[in-house]
Amino acid sequence: MLLYYITDRKQFPGTQAQQREQLIAKITEAARAGVDYIQLREKDLSARDLEVLASQVVRAVPTSGHTRLLINSRTDVALAVGADGVHLRSNDISPTDVRRMWRSAGLTTEPVVTMSCHSEIEVMAAKAAGANFVVFGPVFGKGDAPGRGIGELRAACAHGIPVLALGGVNAENASSCLEAGAAGVAGIRLFQDSNRGAILRHFRD
Repeated sequence: MLLYYITDRKQFPGTQAQQREQLIAKITEAARAGVDYIQLREKDLSARDLEVLASQVVRAVPTSGHTRLLINSRTDVALAVGADGVHLRSNDISPTDVRRMWRSAGLTTEPVVTMSCHSEIEVMAAKAAGANFVVFGPVFGKGDAPGRGIGELRAACAHGIPVLALGGVNAENASSCLEAGAAGVAGIRLFQDSNRGAILRHFRD
């Protein structure tokens, strides 16, 4: 089961500097607890500010662990800081372009390339484009906004590419996502607002 932590420093209280400090602390804790992937999603930052933050995160994540760091949308930043790959939105460059840039940079390792998907058709397109896996959601609704539901998640999981369930996923409903075929779960609050050690023990047991 894959566990995928999506960051959002703005959910932390305090000044911008304090939010960054808390974010790095949470990322470090998550990596030490054994989260598989961390997606640095701070999409409001400029490329330069994102690179500075990503560099701090790379230094904070234990090098001996198995946690992989993905940068949201910015392949150039991922390359600059030595991240493991990128997470792409539907309007970003293609996984093929990411891997071409990786090779052009002289790297012999293959990047991890994930994609956001909101429909079964998008999942099929992501597979055809060469994504390693997709993050699908929102599965569960929030307030007046409905989720895609377990049925759509099940359909998304039927195309031979790993799918991670996102959106309203918690310790209580994660099992229904796995039963629908999800390879794991993704979230912001799931990992950022919780005791990471307890959450991981719950999912790993």
